[in-house]
Amino acid sequence: MFIKKDDKRFDEKLIQTSQQGSLISIWVDRQTGVNYIYTWSAQGCTLTPLLDENGKVIVDQIEAN
Repeated sequence: MFIKKDDKRFDEKLIQTSQQGSLISIWVDRQTGVNYIYTWSAQGCTLTPLLDENGKVIVDQIEAN
């Protein structure tokens, strides 16, 4: 199976940088709607599902093609 260039799996929803040069971004899986928070700094990086105030994974509504 080949993936077309415009068939991205993830969309970047938000990106922020700090004065210290670290990066925080939120990515949405286009197939499942799950939101992930990605953080990067000189010390390393992390990727984890984004949770709401009740500890449940944030899931966006997916549009049918």
